[in-house]
Amino acid sequence: MTTASNAHAFPRSDRSPLGVWWWTVDRWMLGVVAVLIAIGVVMSFAASPAAAARMNIGDPFHFAVRQCVFAGGAAVILIATSMLDVRGTRRAAFFIWLAAIAVMIALPFIGHNAKGATRWLEFGGFTFQPSEYMKPALVILVAWMFSEGQKGQGVPGVSIAFGLYAVSVGLLLIQPDVGQTVLITVAFGAAFWMAGVPMSWVMLLGAAAAAGLSSTYFLFPHVASRVDRFLSPDKADTHQVDAAAVAQAAGGLFGRGPGEGVMKRHVPDLHTDFIYSVGAEEYGLIFSLLLISLFAFVVIRGLYRSMKLSDPFEQVAASALFVLVGQQTIINVAVNLNLIPTKGMTLPFISYGGSSMLAMGLTLGLALALTRRRPGAYAHTEGLSQAGAYT
Repeated sequence: MTTASNAHAFPRSDRSPLGVWWWTVDRWMLGVVAVLIAIGVVMSFAASPAAAARMNIGDPFHFAVRQCVFAGGAAVILIATSMLDVRGTRRAAFFIWLAAIAVMIALPFIGHNAKGATRWLEFGGFTFQPSEYMKPALVILVAWMFSEGQKGQGVPGVSIAFGLYAVSVGLLLIQPDVGQTVLITVAFGAAFWMAGVPMSWVMLLGAAAAAGLSSTYFLFPHVASRVDRFLSPDKADTHQVDAAAVAQAAGGLFGRGPGEGVMKRHVPDLHTDFIYSVGAEEYGLIFSLLLISLFAFVVIRGLYRSMKLSDPFEQVAASALFVLVGQQTIINVAVNLNLIPTKGMTLPFISYGGSSMLAMGLTLGLALALTRRRPGAYAHTEGLSQAGAYT
C-alpha cells in the first residue's frame, strides 16, 4: 500500500538537491505560479492570430509558439533560482544587477528605439530589456545593504542602497521608462520602510518620490500625453482603452468563448499590455476575478511567509519582491480598467514578452528561494513536521 509520503514526487528521506528543494519550497505557491504560466500560454493562442494578422506575419501562431518557449525558460529559471541558498541569492543579484546596468549604459548607443524610447537590445529577431532583470536584483541588493547598515559595524548600508537606487533610476529615465521607475521606487520604498527606519524618513522619501513623479509630466512629452488623454478623453485618441472597455463589457459573466473574441482585432497591444481585456471578453468576468485571485494568493501568501522570517535581510528582500509582483499586476489591471493612465506595463506571466516572462521567473524564483524552510529561518514554527516542509 502506497504511503502518503511516497505519493509525492520525492520521499522525505531523499536528501538530494531536488529532494531537499521539493520539501522546503512553498509548493502551494509553486503550483499557483504554474497555473498562471499555463494561463499565459493559453491566452497567447487566443491573441496570437489577431496580432500576427495586424503585423502581417504569415504564421498566425507566431507569438503563441514564442510564448511557449518563453514560458519554458521562465519555469527553468524559476526552479533553478529557487534552489539557491541565501548567500547564493545575494551573489546572483549582485552579478545580475551589474550585467543589467552595463547593458543599460550601452543602450543609448546600441539599443533599439521604439515609440520614442530606447529600452531594448535587438538580435536574431528577439529583443532583450535589461531593466526587467535589474528590478529584482536591485531589490535584493538594497535589502542586503539596509540589513548590513542595521548591524552597526561601520558599513554605510543606507547610503550604498540609495546610490544603487539612484544609478538604476537615472539610467531608466535616460531611456526613458517612467513605468519601471515607478515600480522600483515603490519596491525600494517598501524595503526602506520594512527595514525599520524612522517614519519621518519614509515620509520624506514618499514626498520626494511624489515630487519626482509629478515632474515627469513636464519633463517627458509622452507622459504628459498619456495623462492628458486620461484626464480629457473627449479631446484625445483613446481608441485602445475604449476598445478594451468594450471587450470587457462584451464578455459578460462567462465570456464569448475561447477564440471567439472580436475586439482583439481592434486593440494594437492586445497580446501584451491589454491581454487582460482579451481574456475578459473570451472567458468573462468570472475568469477575470479568478485571475486576479491567483495573483492575490501569490502576493498575500508571499508577504505572510516573508514577514514570519527571522532574518532581517530575508524578510525585507522577500517582501519587497512580492510587492514588486503585486504592484505590476495592479498597474496592468488598472490600465485595462481605465483607472489610471496607460503605462505600457505587462501582466506577469500572462502578457506576451520574453524579457518580462523570464524576468518574472527570476523574481519569483528568488522570492521562493528566500522563503524556503530552513533550520531557524522562521520566527514561529507553527507545528511544522521534522522535515520543515510545506503542507
